[in-house]
Amino acid sequence: MSENPTIQIARLDPRAVLPKPHSALAAGLDLSACLPRDPIATNEVTIQPGEIVKIPLGFAVAIPPGYEGQVRPRSGLATKFGVTVPNAPGTVDADYRGEMFVALINLGSKPHTIEHGHRIAQLVIAPVVSPTIIEVDRLDETDRGAAGFGSTGL
Repeated sequence: MSENPTIQIARLDPRAVLPKPHSALAAGLDLSACLPRDPIATNEVTIQPGEIVKIPLGFAVAIPPGYEGQVRPRSGLATKFGVTVPNAPGTVDADYRGEMFVALINLGSKPHTIEHGHRIAQLVIAPVVSPTIIEVDRLDETDRGAAGFGSTGL
């Protein structure tokens, strides 16, 4: 196995909770909400059923070349409340330097409130393969061919 990459983090809000694994063998780093965005706002945000919100994290990251960050849902939020990441996994590219946000959608039937410091998602750092693209006149044949969605069974 190769050496673990180093991820640089710049705290943009002094109250931000920096990403960290919740257990020794966790694959992902927990991402926590950094609320409120301004002094007159509340310390929470309520996501209505069917609503998508962007939750700030209060920090920026520098992921090294050859890696990406994959923002994934937390299983507890998804299974208990129907709150998940709509574009899962969201990708954080190695050249992105802006503040981190997590998009959350409430697929549940009740409003769900996120408070400052709540763990809302996880970040998995993964290697990236950069393929060489070659245009061809036609592709090789396979047994499956062009059969698409659901063609291999449910």
